[in-house]
Amino acid sequence: MAHLKEIQIPENSPRRIGVVESSACDKTRKVAIRYQVRHPKYGKFIRRKTVLAVHDEGNVSKVGDSVEIAECRPISRTKSWVVIRVVGEGTASRKS
Repeated sequence: MAHLKEIQIPENSPRRIGVVESSACDKTRKVAIRYQVRHPKYGKFIRRKTVLAVHDEGNVSKVGDSVEIAECRPISRTKSWVVIRVVGEGTASRKS
């Protein structure tokens, strides 16, 4: 799939930082973006997360890594985000 080499990311595209939850598929990662919202009636803060399918061309991220992702054109039916860089290494055990 040579057309994936020239993925253009606009400068003003939305960017997020999340944690890789799954790396089962080749060149695809499941990234969780965690946030808190206030309950409208009771005022308690509730933890929520959004899980996105993200394109990782070089398979550089592993489970547990913090990654910066950016929105791009649709790559497949579920993927419209791409990994920009690995921000921090995860604490998950790795094979050497």
